[in-house]
Amino acid sequence: MTTETPPAVRPPTAIDAVANHYTDTLIRLNPSFATELGLPGHETEYQDYSRAGIAEFAAEARRALAALDGLEPQDDVDGVTLDSMRERLGLQLEIHESGWDEAGLNNIASPAQDIRAIFDLMPTDSAEHWEHIAARALNVPGAIAGYIESLRRARDSGKVSAARQVSIVIEQTTKYAADDGFFAKLAAGARTGEGPLDTAGQVKLDAGAAAARGAYRGLAEFLRAELLPAAPEKDAVGRERYALASRSFLGAAVDLEETYEWGLQELGRLISEQKKVAATIKPGASIAEAKDLLNNDPARQLKGTDALKAWMQGLSDKAVADLAGVHFDIPDVMKKLECLIAPTDEGGIYYTGPSDDFSRPGRMWWSVPAGEETFTTWAETTTVFHEGVPGHHLQVATATYRRELLNKWRRNVCWTSGHGEGWALYAEKLMQELGYLADPGDHMGMLDMQRMRAARVVFDIGVHLELEIPERWGTGTWTPDRGYAFLKENLPISEGQLNFEFTRYLGWPGQAPSYKVGQRLWEQIRADLESRPGFDLKAFHTKALNIGSVGLDTLRRALLEPPTP
Repeated sequence: MTTETPPAVRPPTAIDAVANHYTDTLIRLNPSFATELGLPGHETEYQDYSRAGIAEFAAEARRALAALDGLEPQDDVDGVTLDSMRERLGLQLEIHESGWDEAGLNNIASPAQDIRAIFDLMPTDSAEHWEHIAARALNVPGAIAGYIESLRRARDSGKVSAARQVSIVIEQTTKYAADDGFFAKLAAGARTGEGPLDTAGQVKLDAGAAAARGAYRGLAEFLRAELLPAAPEKDAVGRERYALASRSFLGAAVDLEETYEWGLQELGRLISEQKKVAATIKPGASIAEAKDLLNNDPARQLKGTDALKAWMQGLSDKAVADLAGVHFDIPDVMKKLECLIAPTDEGGIYYTGPSDDFSRPGRMWWSVPAGEETFTTWAETTTVFHEGVPGHHLQVATATYRRELLNKWRRNVCWTSGHGEGWALYAEKLMQELGYLADPGDHMGMLDMQRMRAARVVFDIGVHLELEIPERWGTGTWTPDRGYAFLKENLPISEGQLNFEFTRYLGWPGQAPSYKVGQRLWEQIRADLESRPGFDLKAFHTKALNIGSVGLDTLRRALLEPPTP
């Protein structure tokens, strides 16, 4: 496989046709995906979360793989598509055979959250938009019923998430259904661009909100009465399940012990670098003392979420303006990035991509835990670069934009965490390289985030595989309690965020390490190419981003293998 160098006008191929047909099938099976892409015609529906619905996704993956058999790549773009589809869809089927796709439940990325979260992306400008929201809310009970069916069947086959995950999702779903919860607020705050909804529209919306609240109350009760008693207390998922999950997030199989040891070494290196930066903030200061000085610097503080939102937007806009045309190709349609406070208080910062036609821009969301009102710019500057430009927004929006190069599956479907999150961490380091983190406080913030990701490699692999704790961090084998103390020492976040992240790592095995492991591969690829004649950094970034988000093995082959004769 080679680096993609297509002609200016690239005719669609037979492989593109298979990829496009499969994408259309996914949109039919998962109407929420159409909403994510901003495509009309599926505004009120949900996917079938039942066992039959999950099986249909698997069947379509098999059909797509069968359709690819015997097809020969017509160019390098085809070669990447074929390689990536075989890897991604083949792994999807392995996970389906394991049965764990019916048992999905955790505190961040499972149907329990996804069924609610799609409303965040639905437009609200017109009465028709609110009709769509009302109708989709009325369909929440059906989606929840299918989900409960899958969880119940998975439970009967011995596949249940740990009790910690079930308990936190009970809390989340209870909040969604509360009198002052998400759906109640959604209905109460309904307005179009011209003012409040008319009476008929409000009645429909109230009915939808009531139905959704009732469904979530039912889910919470099912979890409490039926799933929690069957949930194991042990959080560690073990080697077999962890290895499969790791591959799903990386698109590559890694030596877990070697990666764990590398994580420990990288953590030590970052701590040493932080000590050097601390001394520049105040001679002789420890890391903790230097961070305390930064936290108490009024010039580095933000009060309230309005100030946080305005600061995020200003920093993001400046990064786009500075980098466009100089270090990256950023078309005008990609230059708008909205920075928003998320409608939930669960913790976490995340990015959602633009609609297929860019009528809805990419968005950076900050979910602020309840009670948090003070934020520090030095700690968060690098996060804006991570989620925005040159991080996720540049990466995701580039793939969406390149419709003349990439088929619909490559542009809108294929997303591999190790590739995407690895790029975002690479982007953090790149901004330091380009001089945007020269301020010692901002530099310390970047190192804090990098240190957090290295610590997650150690925690995630160590706890789930129950490995030995190195002497520097304790004795015995890793347990969640020992891991929590380790995270508290290495994660520079509030208690609310820490509790959220701790639960996330335990319930989403393999995802957290994919950030740092992905960055490791991105940097290895760049180092390899830099050793070759004629290396150009901007050209490297353009070629790499034009590939889209693929598995890390596919990325390595695409960028490093020599051209075929």
